[in-house]
Amino acid sequence: MGCARYRTIAAFGGASALALIAHAQPALADAGGLSFWLPGTFGSLAATPVAPGWAYETIYLHLQQSAGGGKNFVTGGGVGGTIVAGLNAHADALVEGVTYTSALPVLGGQAGFSLLAAPGNLGVGIDATLTGPLGNTISGGKTDNRTTVSDVFYQGTLKWNQGVNNEMVYIAGNIPSGTYDASRLANLSFGFWGVDTGAGYTYLDPKTGHEFSVVGGLTYSAPNPFLQYQNGIDAHIEWAASQFVTKDVLVGVAGYYFQQLTDDTGPGAKLGGFRGMAVGIGPEIGFLFPVGDYQGYLNIKGYKDLAVENRPEGWSTWVTFAISPKMPETTSAKPLVRKY
Repeated sequence: MGCARYRTIAAFGGASALALIAHAQPALADAGGLSFWLPGTFGSLAATPVAPGWAYETIYLHLQQSAGGGKNFVTGGGVGGTIVAGLNAHADALVEGVTYTSALPVLGGQAGFSLLAAPGNLGVGIDATLTGPLGNTISGGKTDNRTTVSDVFYQGTLKWNQGVNNEMVYIAGNIPSGTYDASRLANLSFGFWGVDTGAGYTYLDPKTGHEFSVVGGLTYSAPNPFLQYQNGIDAHIEWAASQFVTKDVLVGVAGYYFQQLTDDTGPGAKLGGFRGMAVGIGPEIGFLFPVGDYQGYLNIKGYKDLAVENRPEGWSTWVTFAISPKMPETTSAKPLVRKY
């Protein structure tokens, strides 16, 4: 089994999920309980270099979250934010993205840049008491359902390869779209800008088909001027392990660990520091197939929260379809090597 075949899959190994951070806060607007980063952003083959040129992908994402009446969160839907006890929320989105990978080496590695955005539908239901910034309360239920579009997201990557070892650094962020509405509970856009940066490693042995990837990053979120709320700095680690059972099919498992490092701040941070934590895991399966002169890839994966603190608990399903240039199937192709 050729190494070139495996590296084709990684065309959107990290960039593909970038747009999905738009859905990090569909249920709770932009404040307490959720982060700019969405679990599942990186997966198998995340750090593996790919064939140069243009690549396209589309991702269907379903996100389901809930929290019992004993859980409090700060949300939109009121001036300066409201405190909500108990909620149910879902999001369905279709992410569209393009990536350009340069054929020219940069610092001895391979540079890529992605732009992504997503239309989607969100539904939020609250069945407890809302307390406003002036102390007013509303008892009973409140719902919001909205079809809208996300922010525009970007990601830049730089990747290196030495045989079975692959490394990556990345930076990602959003360009606010203007569709954020502080009076609504359901938003796909943030109402503020954020940036996420980090590094990753992938072990890939073409002879055995063994693969393991790990990516870690830090996230900084600017204040939300509408809610007077700023999320703290977050740290996250994502990992995935897979096995190619044939030259065109892989199966594996993926997981994540999220930990907020600093407190939420601002006049709207009515619940104090409200540091969040989450641990999750789930299965994945992927298929390679030809699409004319290009390479197609279909990946299906899901995540389930195992433990959470100060975040709603839930699960997500990702279905990714990507088309990218084929990597030359030649043994003479020279891998990208870091120049020290």
